[in-house]
Amino acid sequence: MTRLMISSAVLALLAGAANAADPLTLQLKWVTQAQFAGYYVAKDKGFYDEENLDVTIQPGGPDIAPTQVLAGGGADVTVEWMPAALAAREKGLPIVNIAQPFKSSGMMLTCLKESGVTDPKADFRGKTLGVWFFGNEYPFLSWMAHLGVPTAGGADGVTVLKQGFNVDPLLQKQAACISTMTYNEYGQVLDAGLKPEDLVTFKYEDQGVATLEDGLYTLQATLDDPAMQDRLVRFVRASMKGWKYAEENPEEAAGIVLDNDETGAQTEAHQVRMMQEVAKLTAGSNGALDEADYQRTVDTLLAGGSDPVISKAPEGAWSHAITDKALQ
Repeated sequence: MTRLMISSAVLALLAGAANAADPLTLQLKWVTQAQFAGYYVAKDKGFYDEENLDVTIQPGGPDIAPTQVLAGGGADVTVEWMPAALAAREKGLPIVNIAQPFKSSGMMLTCLKESGVTDPKADFRGKTLGVWFFGNEYPFLSWMAHLGVPTAGGADGVTVLKQGFNVDPLLQKQAACISTMTYNEYGQVLDAGLKPEDLVTFKYEDQGVATLEDGLYTLQATLDDPAMQDRLVRFVRASMKGWKYAEENPEEAAGIVLDNDETGAQTEAHQVRMMQEVAKLTAGSNGALDEADYQRTVDTLLAGGSDPVISKAPEGAWSHAITDKALQ
């Protein structure tokens, strides 16, 4: 009888092990916010559970470089902007884009109208412009190279202000323009009391120098592992289900994000507005990388003047291997 009980317990343990969800760790590019709502929604609504996945979502922050986390084995997949990913790849990191939930760019420069900036080709020279770094400077530098505007200061160039992740340089008039995202910092500027009519905005998308943002990346070795490839297929399928749900239910998605914000720093109004704006950027994407969008990004980065972001066209920087299976 005792032997039978032990055997039953062993079988139960084996069955449990066989049914255990496969772990996968996702590193975000930034802190918990609606920019990443699709992943939090997929976890909250059980979409990852349906794919037998146990997904850990790691928030980012100002001192966290997603590509370094990936390189160090701290995550299986990371959310990153393509310029930073391609720059890391050229330096030797075998990072590969496996899916592209964001179809459009949300990046722009927001300028004080009183600064007199109305035309990028004519009015940037002699001005101070706020720019994010840690890989986020690449689209800006490429844009200036396209315009033929030096970034070393002087009357004929622009002075680059290393911008923190806030809008203070514009509010304090330390810069004529600052970097903003349509879904985040632009709203912060308005919340601070400025009105749309006080501002002039230049979207990278409208200027023809937009580069792909918020793609999903993994290492080539991970992609080559059949077991991990199977997990990635399930992960991308569930994540895109989460993104489409978030697009259609922005207020609920914002609430899910707030439930996952351990810092308590986010507000409902800001997250709802962010989700509504982010939905405009994910609209039109089924998760598969559009080759034309990829090529536009590469061409933009290669046209970086004397100091381009990348020096040659990348090879093997993206793959449809995951989305071809995930999106059947």
